[in-house]
Amino acid sequence: MIDSERLSVAPPSAWAVLRSWPRRTAWFAVAASLGVALLIGLPTDVIPNPVFGRPVPVTWWSYPTLAISAVLGGVLAASYLASSTGSAADPRSGTVPDDASPTDLEHDTPTRVGGAAGLLSFFAVGCPVCNKLVIIAVGATGARQWFEPVQPLLAIASVGLLAWAVRVRLRSAAACPVTR
Repeated sequence: MIDSERLSVAPPSAWAVLRSWPRRTAWFAVAASLGVALLIGLPTDVIPNPVFGRPVPVTWWSYPTLAISAVLGGVLAASYLASSTGSAADPRSGTVPDDASPTDLEHDTPTRVGGAAGLLSFFAVGCPVCNKLVIIAVGATGARQWFEPVQPLLAIASVGLLAWAVRVRLRSAAACPVTR
């Protein structure tokens, strides 16, 4: 028998899920955000450091792209922590249901999209002539003429994909929690 009252209830919003996180998960999100910022910002020299350098100045939009990507990446990473209330956001962090197949754990679209978006963020804020793949593909002149103008579009795509991955991840975690 179908419970019509349960069908009419919408899943909680992503904001509601974020507000319900325990402190441990929120602090993990902060730490993961800092980790993502360092992982992207140091090698691209958006965060100045003595190890890496870049001959092309950092663009103004690289800073907000790095900040937004770091926050969204940290929230996405934290969504995989089990909450202290006994529910888990992912089968890998809690008990796997008896009817789950091994391939169910391998197909986590928000994680794959989030990883690809993080890589896009790296290419978006990076130095166009320091990227060896771009230099091999289009040369140094092509990197400045073709790749550099595309970088803002990569930034928009990366932030959009990360936002989508976080939204899907949070809404599905609330709609289908896995108990320990």
